[in-house]
Amino acid sequence: MKVDFLAGRDKELFESSKQLTKAYGAESAKKLKSRLDDLDAAQCMEDMRHLPGHWEELKQERAGQFSARLHGGLRLIVKPQKDPPPAKPDGGLDWRAIDSIYIVELVDYHD
Repeated sequence: MKVDFLAGRDKELFESSKQLTKAYGAESAKKLKSRLDDLDAAQCMEDMRHLPGHWEELKQERAGQFSARLHGGLRLIVKPQKDPPPAKPDGGLDWRAIDSIYIVELVDYHD
């Protein structure tokens, strides 16, 4: 799957294990690296559905985005590059049709 970053500074941060570990801790940095490797190897978001990270489609103000669990409450947030994103007749995102995403942020939105 094609993976890009909305912010150039995020790409720099996410590609540095040292900076990630300093900013988010060793466990979160390790899990983030694993999730990014999974995204890179996937053909589409459907491939992510059954991988570690409990990938899920978000709702309300985050509709159109996906999250993956890292460590504690920290989540990796991504969104489809296509605008509007591919949707199924029931209104949900068509995971099979999403083959390119943007990394939006790392966040603990439960706080």
